[in-house]
Amino acid sequence: MFAVDHIILLSAVLAILGVLASKLSPRFGVPVLVLFLGVGMLAGEDGIGRIHFDNADTAHSIGTFALILILFDGGLQTSRKSIMRAWKPAALLATLGVIGTATVTGLAAMYILDLPLYMGLLLGAIVGSTDAAAVFSVLRNAGIAIPAKIKATLELESASNDPMAIFLTVGLITLIQDSTTKPLELLTLFASQMGLGALVGGLVGGIAVWLFRRVTLMAIGLYPVFVMLFGVLAFGLAANVDGSGFLATFITGVVIGNSRFSYQRNTFVFLDGLAWLGQIAMFVILGLLVTPSELFQSWKEGLLIAAVLIFVARPLVVMPLLLLNRFSFNAALLISWVGLRGSVPIILAIFPLIFGLPNAELIFNVVFFIVLISALLQGSSLPFAARKLGLVLEGKPKASNTIEIVKVAKSKRELIEIELPYGSPAVGLTISELSLPEGTIIALVARGEETLIPKGSITLQEDDQVFIVTKLLDKNAVEACFYPEK
Repeated sequence: MFAVDHIILLSAVLAILGVLASKLSPRFGVPVLVLFLGVGMLAGEDGIGRIHFDNADTAHSIGTFALILILFDGGLQTSRKSIMRAWKPAALLATLGVIGTATVTGLAAMYILDLPLYMGLLLGAIVGSTDAAAVFSVLRNAGIAIPAKIKATLELESASNDPMAIFLTVGLITLIQDSTTKPLELLTLFASQMGLGALVGGLVGGIAVWLFRRVTLMAIGLYPVFVMLFGVLAFGLAANVDGSGFLATFITGVVIGNSRFSYQRNTFVFLDGLAWLGQIAMFVILGLLVTPSELFQSWKEGLLIAAVLIFVARPLVVMPLLLLNRFSFNAALLISWVGLRGSVPIILAIFPLIFGLPNAELIFNVVFFIVLISALLQGSSLPFAARKLGLVLEGKPKASNTIEIVKVAKSKRELIEIELPYGSPAVGLTISELSLPEGTIIALVARGEETLIPKGSITLQEDDQVFIVTKLLDKNAVEACFYPEK
């Protein structure tokens, strides 16, 4: 048997266990990432699998590629409305929020672990950002609807604050290795990371959309692959010109996700599956990398630092920023609570190991412990916290669904299903009275158990399911006819 055969078998078994473990998340209220980490730890050298894995470089490589898939998928699912609604508070949290949280946590870590100042601040920087994969996963699986502005702020913050955490981590490692580094060099690094990352992301996204609307591929299965490759391209281009590859990937996803092109729905479903596979691979590998017997040697210190991070540092920094942006006290409190740490801090904690810094093993184990505490405490308590703060929405209208049919997609059209919500401007109007874009056709109206032929004289009612064939670029105009203004 070749060595790769053994690796393929183990990978398949661990991935299947990861998928099955996700079934336990809603039942026991445990975030998915904890279950994936648990699978890796059980398979590791201290678990029942007895797999010895200590290659930090390999873990970093796998984690980076998985994060590309996760952030790209997160960008695809971030609507333009969400960005317009929450870009200001999200930008503040992604910059000042990370700096403040990292500083307070780092100073606490310096005293608790008896570390030099820069090493303490390095630990704070590593856990300073929230994790996109963790936040997206918890918000999707919470089983509740929270106000759109809060949800958008959490998602945008988590997706865009990694560059700041990476900048602080790399900057502090540079200072530790070479104390003669000048502040101007660090500022240049920050400007390069953020500016070039955003520029590359926007350009690659724009080029991708232009191509999607003009190129017809020979097989439907190639469309998801074609789209995914632009997310990978954005990361590679940005990283090779000293920009933030993660920011570039996310922005590329946002640009593509807010455009219209053939086979879009099926493409996004496929990429969502890839993002889940990335999460499983990343968390299982990180679970394998940690040694539980060493992890719990510093559990008291890790618990103290986690308490400072969750109950002191994040609320102390985040809440004033949000209150200044006219968030209610309860909304600010919920956002400060949902500051989940996940794979990004663990991957950043690998950096000291790769660079051979003193206390690297201690920092990695403490960071891993902090992530576990954050996921278990903050992730599992989101529904409870939202209800207690009165921020759970009831009876939220369902979003429209795109139903893709090959021949419809080939003609640059799509079939949309809309369930008319309470307050819809279309309720009480006849089909002929709707201001639909030119070339848009209502194909079917379903009312209860009845199927109505869509004649112009039919008066629409609340809860009707309306099936509409329209041009790819006219979807937003069609939705405006059926959904109340927000």
